[in-house]
Amino acid sequence: MDKEISSSHNVNIVGRKNINITGVKKIESFDDNDFLLETVMGFMNIKGSDLEIVKLDTYQGDVAIKGKIDSLIYLENNKKKNKEDSIFNKLFK
Repeated sequence: MDKEISSSHNVNIVGRKNINITGVKKIESFDDNDFLLETVMGFMNIKGSDLEIVKLDTYQGDVAIKGKIDSLIYLENNKKKNKEDSIFNKLFK
């Protein structure tokens, strides 16, 4: 799937009710209130209510979601930080 997805990434929100996203590599998890997507620009978290997938094109990496959109954030890749945190957590347990 990754080979077919272009490196472009766009997000279009219409009236807080519809969101169209390009450059999606995969959907990590989702439910009515929360979507976690991996995009070509990093992980994206969408929160809201009554969220549902309207369009899913895995070949081109396009996703459309409808529902009430409350927030959209990009998550930083904290793998190195998480490893450091786990070492400190082990030391102080």
